[in-house]
Amino acid sequence: MYELTICHLYPDLMNLYGDSGNIIALSKRCQWRGIDVKTVHVSLNDTFRYDDYDIIFMGGGQDYEQTIIQDDLVNGKRQHIIEAVEAGKVFLGICGGLQLLGKSYKTHSGQEIECVGALNLWTHGGETRQIGNLVFQCDFLMRGDDPGYVIGFENHSGKTYLGEGVKPMGKVIKGFGNNSEDGFEGAVYKNTYCSYSHGSLLPKNPALTDHLITLALLNKYPDFQGLEPLPDRLELLTRQSLIKRFVG
Repeated sequence: MYELTICHLYPDLMNLYGDSGNIIALSKRCQWRGIDVKTVHVSLNDTFRYDDYDIIFMGGGQDYEQTIIQDDLVNGKRQHIIEAVEAGKVFLGICGGLQLLGKSYKTHSGQEIECVGALNLWTHGGETRQIGNLVFQCDFLMRGDDPGYVIGFENHSGKTYLGEGVKPMGKVIKGFGNNSEDGFEGAVYKNTYCSYSHGSLLPKNPALTDHLITLALLNKYPDFQGLEPLPDRLELLTRQSLIKRFVG
C-alpha cells in the first residue's frame, strides 16, 4: 500500500478563506484510492523535518498573521523549507504562502520585508486589492479536449513578479493573477506550486489535486505507475458550470 504524509504549516494562523479545504481534497482523493494518508500540523516553535513529509502546504493569512510567523519561518524553519523545495518535495503555497516562499515583500510604504527565499520571486504591496473569480490555463493539465483550466478566487493587494528559473503556473483567462500586468498566475519551481487562488483551490480542481498527489508518489516511489481514475462526474459538471459563468 502507498502511504503519504501531509504537513500543514501554521494551520492555526495561515488558513484564510477556507484554505484547509486543500488538505481535505488531497486526503480524500488519496483515501478513495486506498492510499494511506495522514496530516501533521506544524506551527510556531514546532520542529519541521521535511524528510518526514511528502506534501507540504502553507495557506494564506492577513498581514497580522504573517507578521506573527515571520521570525519563526525566516529564522527557524527557512533552511529546512529551502531544502524541502530543492529535494523535490511537493509544496503548495497559497497567497501569503506564495509571497513568503519568495525573496522579499515590499510594502506600499517602501519597507522591504525579508522572506524565506526558496523561490526566485518577489512581491510589491499595492493600495488596490485584486478581488474576484479567477480562471487560468495550465499547460501541464491539458489532456485531449480538456483545456487545463483551473478555477479559484483571488483577494490580494500584493503584486508578485517571477525571476529566472521560476515559471508561472498558468495563463490568466479571467481575473488579475500575479500582478494584473503580465497575464500570468502563480509560480512553479521543481515540485513547488504556488497560487493566489483561495476558496479553496483543490476541491474545485480535481485534476490539479491528482497532479500533486502523483508528483508526491513518484518522488517517494520511483516505480509508481499512476493513479486510478475516480468517478468525477459531479465535480466535472460543477467545473463546467463555473467556467461557463466566469468566462462565457
